[in-house]
Amino acid sequence: MKILVTVKEVATVEDEFEIEGTEIASQYLGADLNEWDDYAIEEAVQLQEDGIADEVVTVTIGPEECEQTIRQALAKGADRAVRVWDDSLEGVDLLDVNAKTEILSGVVEAEDPDLVLTGVQAGDDSFAATGVSLAEEIGAQWGAVVNHLEHEFDDDLASVRRELEGGVEELTEIELPAVLTIQTGINEPRYASLRGIRQAQRKELDVQTLADLGVDESAIDAELTLTDMYEPESESDVTIWEGSAEETAAELGDLLRDKGVAP
Repeated sequence: MKILVTVKEVATVEDEFEIEGTEIASQYLGADLNEWDDYAIEEAVQLQEDGIADEVVTVTIGPEECEQTIRQALAKGADRAVRVWDDSLEGVDLLDVNAKTEILSGVVEAEDPDLVLTGVQAGDDSFAATGVSLAEEIGAQWGAVVNHLEHEFDDDLASVRRELEGGVEELTEIELPAVLTIQTGINEPRYASLRGIRQAQRKELDVQTLADLGVDESAIDAELTLTDMYEPESESDVTIWEGSAEETAAELGDLLRDKGVAP
């Protein structure tokens, strides 16, 4: 079985920051591997360690600057990586779901994986739609928000547990080839060992252009425009009582009764 894992370098922001137009000032920004993708990588590597997967390949869309972040996936056990970049992507401010779907479907066609794992969402744009959109594009079965995956794959069926709304979970089987979007908590992502980090520098990281993948440049014309960026206002309603435990307990009891929390 070949597993393809989509990964992304996402922006991280300091606690205190400033917004300039529709961007956060660069001095407040950092970069890291997307948290949800880290869980997807771990699940793929575990499948390989269990003898289910023969090869784990990662794919990312990003410039050369993101390679060091993406090599974290190689350091944790992925066999090789594909990075997609093109001069036509240089000036794109917002790569929407449709564009990502077109590009990643080109990689799927070239790699022909049995299983594609993606993070549920990206920590920066939070679109949370690429995995399902990719599945629809390539005509594969899909399962979203997967928080448990059985490793047997009997009869080419993936037995998964999905997280639904309101704390409800669904147990279902999904026929391969399939795309699963992985939720945090499905496993405990490993730290890359020093040996793994050294090996990652020698693993193959293939750079593909849109033309290499047969993707027309018009596919990256975004239908979305970023018009504004602001820090959401937070609201709080805090009551502080001062005095002895007996006095404050009585006042807390009155408040809870007023709010209908206590009889």
